[in-house]
Amino acid sequence: MSAHLNGSGKAIESTENIGSVHIAVASTAGFCFGVKRAVRYAERLAQDGGGYTLGQIIHNPFVVSDLEKRGVKAVESLDEISDGKKVIIRSHGVGQAVYGELKRRGIEYIDATCPFVANIHRIVREKSENGARVIIVGDPSHPEVKGIKGHCLTESRVVDSIRDIELLISDKLFVQNALILVVQTTYQLAKWIEYKKIIKKHCTNLQIFDTICKATAERQNEAEELAKKCDIMIVAGGARSSNTAKLTKLCAARCKTFFTESAEALPTDEIRNLLTELNLERHGADIYIGITAGASTPNGTIKEVHRIMSEITKNEEMIDFMAEVDKTFKRVYIGNRVKALVVSVNNTEAVVDIGTKHSGYIPADELTATPGMLPKDVVKPGDEIDCVVTSINDAEGVVYLSKKKVDAAAGLEKLTAAFNENATVVGIVTGVIKGGVIVTCEGTRVFVPASHTGVPRARKGETETPEELVKKLETLLKKEVKLKIIEVAEGRGRVVGSIKNASKEESDALKAKFWSEIEVGKKYIGEVKSMESYGVFVDLGGVDGMVHSSELTWNRIKHPREIVSIGDKLEVYVKSYDPEKKRVSLGAKNPDDNPWTKFLSEFAVGDIVKAQIVSTTPFGAFAQIIPGVDGLIHISQISLDRVTNVSQYLTIGQVVEAKITEIDEEKNRVSLSIKELLEEADEAEGEEDYDEETDGEENA
Repeated sequence: MSAHLNGSGKAIESTENIGSVHIAVASTAGFCFGVKRAVRYAERLAQDGGGYTLGQIIHNPFVVSDLEKRGVKAVESLDEISDGKKVIIRSHGVGQAVYGELKRRGIEYIDATCPFVANIHRIVREKSENGARVIIVGDPSHPEVKGIKGHCLTESRVVDSIRDIELLISDKLFVQNALILVVQTTYQLAKWIEYKKIIKKHCTNLQIFDTICKATAERQNEAEELAKKCDIMIVAGGARSSNTAKLTKLCAARCKTFFTESAEALPTDEIRNLLTELNLERHGADIYIGITAGASTPNGTIKEVHRIMSEITKNEEMIDFMAEVDKTFKRVYIGNRVKALVVSVNNTEAVVDIGTKHSGYIPADELTATPGMLPKDVVKPGDEIDCVVTSINDAEGVVYLSKKKVDAAAGLEKLTAAFNENATVVGIVTGVIKGGVIVTCEGTRVFVPASHTGVPRARKGETETPEELVKKLETLLKKEVKLKIIEVAEGRGRVVGSIKNASKEESDALKAKFWSEIEVGKKYIGEVKSMESYGVFVDLGGVDGMVHSSELTWNRIKHPREIVSIGDKLEVYVKSYDPEKKRVSLGAKNPDDNPWTKFLSEFAVGDIVKAQIVSTTPFGAFAQIIPGVDGLIHISQISLDRVTNVSQYLTIGQVVEAKITEIDEEKNRVSLSIKELLEEADEAEGEEDYDEETDGEENA
């Protein structure tokens, strides 16, 4: 019987039917073009009398060891070369400075830089010559990434995680420049797509170059598709190989995966045991094994792995499940999933009947993943529950079981579905560990990295100790949280979640609802989130609006803190909004309290008022007539004398008598004059003097 695991046949180079076990080798497994080219150069150098490679020619210890025996030695520095022999620049490439040093020292070299890597060098060099800054998505410790940085003539940044991207976009001085974005040729395609999308959103002046090697992407895609259809995957390659590590991670998320550097290192006993367990579970159904390899893995290693796997499956005695069943009673074995009837419950365990001669016990810590719960909080006598056998003592007739493991397996299925559907799930934060928190969700432990908890991290330039981070994360303990599942490794039962992503989705939904319903004049009750000297920012439910200081109150204030505090609830209304710029201008002043209404009803041009000086300027002084209404006393209206310095005549807090000379109702402006009152007083005094003189003449 033959098996075509991929439907199209493209993903499988060879398929071998061995009983009920099928072995498939990925067509893309082994040396890529760049690696094959570099190794070929090294082999020619060995034939020509030997030489050096600057760094290991590939991340495979067996190839490197074989070349060294043939006279081609790997060196980490040009200082190690003194005999005039040639040196090979490996496929990862090097920085521009290394080429200059080779020339300066007169060392002859063979450039085996992968053409795809060399293309990245050309891009960053040409673009940075024109002033563009460079963002590199990749592993900062990888030699390829170090080489790329060495061709950047401007500032460059390397990002390899969501946290790195957060730090990048927080550096406003960097991201406001013209930028280019490139990626390590062997980077994981899914991460590149995710990171590229985020960076593009925040860096508007950005040019993107999709520089992942197509062979790498095809290798990863094929390995992942093959792993989906297999029960076991074997990944062969060097332990230091970046692309091999990525293949192992991709496959492990889909099925049980074994990594090996060589055929001899295969864990054959573990594989045999797993095959036996699978056969028991499948009742003799077909089992599928896939083999793939990193770009640094020789073809001979792949063939040897295939040969050994073929021998294992040929020699493996596949157990006839039905023949093993005892006709007189049901047998149990470790890993056996059974139905259990709860007989009794105490503070340390639940006693159950599983339908065999054994007494069944479920310890408290195997009943639930939620810490602090007693057995009676989880089950009660008469409950029928699913369990898995964890240990057996036939001599004493005792079997120990776990409900928690079954719940976790069922929970893993639900969380996998949530991951595929991008659904939001709810859990309880049950622990804080290095780098994040543990959330118990659907009976399964979900790891949430610190950068995905939503807990504020240290700002750029500030330091944060691990102890300080833990203290922050502990504020989440025992809290119910919503989260998105961002990674599921079913083979290892590992689940990674994000509280931040769930919060963002919820926030985005609130924002979308807000913008669909907003209109000028609409009122809201918002919470004061922050304040500046010029106004306060109010949370309207997912969207922040700004109330300018002049719109907070009808009275004059120096700072918003005089009337509001952060956290205060504030009734506001929409004055204007800009959906494109996501800006909302708010007002908080009650129109019924408008002091101008009161002023206009009580005062008119020509009235004489007592006003208090509230500020002075080079062109005059402002005086408060009533709270909320100030009038301007122009410098020319302060005195009968010529005034050049306002503060010599008027001081803040001083109460003066002035005449209203003008009221501009449209602009809410009042003009006052002290000078006119002085002139009128002089005129009145002159008239009195004249009357006195006239009276004197008449009397004479």
